[in-house]
Amino acid sequence: MTDTPRPARAASSKLVTELAERAGIEVVWENAQRQPQRVSDDVLRVLLERLDLPCATTAQARESLAQLDTEQRASHLPPLLTAEVGRAIALPVSAPKSGTRYRIDLEQGGMIEGMISVPKGQRALLSPIPESGYHTLTLDNRRCTLAVAPRHCYGVADALEAAGKLPPRAGRSGAMPASGALDERAPAHAVDGVRGWGVGVQLYGLREPGDGGIGTYGALGRAARRIGQAGGDALALSPVHAMFSAEPHKFSPYSPSSRLFLNALHIDPADAFGPEAAQAAILDLQLGGTLAELEGLPLVDWPQAGRARLSLLRRLFDEMRAGRFGDVPRGELEAFRERGGAPLENHARFEAIQAAFLAQSPDQGYWRNWATTMRDPSSAAVREAAATMPDEVTFHVFMQWLAERGLSGAQTQARAAGMAVGLVADLAVGCDSAGSHAWSYPREMLQGISVGAPPDLFNQVGQAWGLTTFSPRGMVTQGFSAFLDMLRAAFAHAGGVRIDHILGLRRLWLVPDGSTARDGAYLHYPFEDLLRLIALESWRHRAIVIGEDLGTVPPGMRERLADNELLGIRVLWFERSASDAPAPAPAETPDKAEPASATTSEGLNISPPADPAALVAAGTPPAAPVELFIEPGKWSSHAVATTTTHDLPTVRGWWAGDDIDWRDRIGQTARPVGGEDPVARAHVERARDKGLLWAAFQQAGLAPADAPPPEEAPVDEALAFVGMTASPLVIYPLEDLLGLVEQPNLPGSIDEHPNWRRRMVAPLDALAEEPVLADRLHAIRHLFQRI
Repeated sequence: MTDTPRPARAASSKLVTELAERAGIEVVWENAQRQPQRVSDDVLRVLLERLDLPCATTAQARESLAQLDTEQRASHLPPLLTAEVGRAIALPVSAPKSGTRYRIDLEQGGMIEGMISVPKGQRALLSPIPESGYHTLTLDNRRCTLAVAPRHCYGVADALEAAGKLPPRAGRSGAMPASGALDERAPAHAVDGVRGWGVGVQLYGLREPGDGGIGTYGALGRAARRIGQAGGDALALSPVHAMFSAEPHKFSPYSPSSRLFLNALHIDPADAFGPEAAQAAILDLQLGGTLAELEGLPLVDWPQAGRARLSLLRRLFDEMRAGRFGDVPRGELEAFRERGGAPLENHARFEAIQAAFLAQSPDQGYWRNWATTMRDPSSAAVREAAATMPDEVTFHVFMQWLAERGLSGAQTQARAAGMAVGLVADLAVGCDSAGSHAWSYPREMLQGISVGAPPDLFNQVGQAWGLTTFSPRGMVTQGFSAFLDMLRAAFAHAGGVRIDHILGLRRLWLVPDGSTARDGAYLHYPFEDLLRLIALESWRHRAIVIGEDLGTVPPGMRERLADNELLGIRVLWFERSASDAPAPAPAETPDKAEPASATTSEGLNISPPADPAALVAAGTPPAAPVELFIEPGKWSSHAVATTTTHDLPTVRGWWAGDDIDWRDRIGQTARPVGGEDPVARAHVERARDKGLLWAAFQQAGLAPADAPPPEEAPVDEALAFVGMTASPLVIYPLEDLLGLVEQPNLPGSIDEHPNWRRRMVAPLDALAEEPVLADRLHAIRHLFQRI
């Protein structure tokens, strides 16, 4: 009789919880209502499986715990350690005993030798390092990179000072700070009243003659020049990460194929090899009519315009290969390819291979559907596949070369026009798991997991964005190499970087593929290490850093970012504080004459401040305490100020309740059976909020004290209001400068709303000559000169 094998014993809840906590999963967390929540064991098991820490059985769980022990304790030196200038450096737990000698070879030359000290009950320490940089630590014949960072990022004040717009401050010379003593200085807004301002644009929407229906890097450079000449210091744009050349219908800038490379569809063919070469290619391909039709559309037709752009670029590539443009471009391309190394080669190979697979079958676009040998970029199979289509691979290198030239040229124009910062690039929180970034970095990227957000007051089912990102374990074990590659790519051709969802530096809500967004959990990241690396790269590139910190922010997060001079974002709609007083009844139009305005800022009316006690707000008094709009002087001096973002309504759209109607139109409004109409209620609340905002404008002296809220949106008053804040940098969305109603993106929608497709009605140079934009730019410049 044969004995039946006993089934493996399932891992206990206690063991699963221990493994989850060791792996950095937040087993117990607080929701938006500050109520504690516990992640179920089933969700923990699935997440741990996706994190390559299986725990279905007791044996698996123990093996996974042993794996974490091996990673965290087997070697006392990881590939990279981070530290701050002037502060003792704590080594990992398993570091050698006190008295062990070490050597540090400094990046700029020189050497430091010393002995390990181990204070009683504490971790082993190295003596403070006086220089920032990537140094090499040698300890017990082992080596690691020692990334020593300044204590803060390069700031707006540093950029203004370097541009000659701010007098030199005591103890600052514009050089990378060597010690914390240099941190003691007044913030930019407090030094001679000098601050910076800029404009936010959607690159795809910039319209120019002959652009074929998609905004170009050339148009971006010309926009930067125009705003710089108007006195602006920055031009912020949405991500221009590399997308999928073989799938131009994937165009959301926040779902890129790779955050290391650039969107080739924004290349300006005329800038690449001259207007004559571009026009000849258009004639050869008989694209004139198609491009003219695409150019005239109010919305970007990404699939058709993308295919036309790629056809045109391929013809120019063939012409260059044939020697039509001489030897110089070919030599520059080869030099670019050599500098790009393995990451560039992998991206180009991915693009070529994916296109070949898609030509065979539509379901072969996702690399996880490829043969196992093709899922590894370093495999012989991938090399052999690339060798069968060398021109295709080179074509994608060629497009990255032109894209980099275009973006670099735009930043050059921005600085030449007097901008202190120039372009502010946008770094997406993740990338499409089907893209080249995830394929190229299998050890560093999470697989089978989507970044998202838990249920909250605005989205009761939570969100799963279909994006992947770095594995915190992979970051540490690989020496943060992929993270640094991404950072450097973002900083390369910009004077600033906006990091989307900066809260992800500390923790991310991760949802297993195939699960609902509710069935996720927070995974912690090496926050202090990431902050230090950002500060170090910020100074090396002389670029400011902005973190999108909207939403539910963990306690102490904003304070820590402020200490690091990593700017947050404050949006007009959200800058409110609770008041115990109920909202007053709707105001009646006063009979008395309107008082004369005081000195104006040439277009942005600034009236005598109103008596706060006399201010009234139109709308229905809510049962809950009223949230008043915060006065400008009390806005954070550690954040960028703006009227709105690409995901939120414009001033005109908010005033009209356009966002409320759009959400209802696409099915985002829950309509209970019976009871009050939620859309009608939302409009009533918006009417109340309009009154509160108008009262804030009156209190700030931007509107007559006894005037009721106007029918037309008070765009000028809103622009002036954020311009009066304590923020060191104010960003004005182009949509608000032009007084547009529609916002670029409506979160939660796909095809129901024309996300990332709206184009400006005319070229920016022409719009800037029109009274609306010309007057507002002039008024903003005057406003900032006065403050």
